[in-house]
Amino acid sequence: MRANVGDHVHTHGVTSSDGQDVGEIIEVRGARNGPPYLVRFPDGEERLIHPGPNTVVEPRRPVE
Repeated sequence: MRANVGDHVHTHGVTSSDGQDVGEIIEVRGARNGPPYLVRFPDGEERLIHPGPNTVVEPRRPVE
């Protein structure tokens, strides 16, 4: 998995009440844009995540 600052991560699992979370990657700490990623969630919480098999990265949309 590769990601960049500004990309969004969709996690599916037990980390939220509805089974999924979406957050913005604010820092990439792994080599060659790999994990772990520091992610900020809408409630302001920041977590260091190591994406699992049910995690999807949505690339940042270019500014028009």
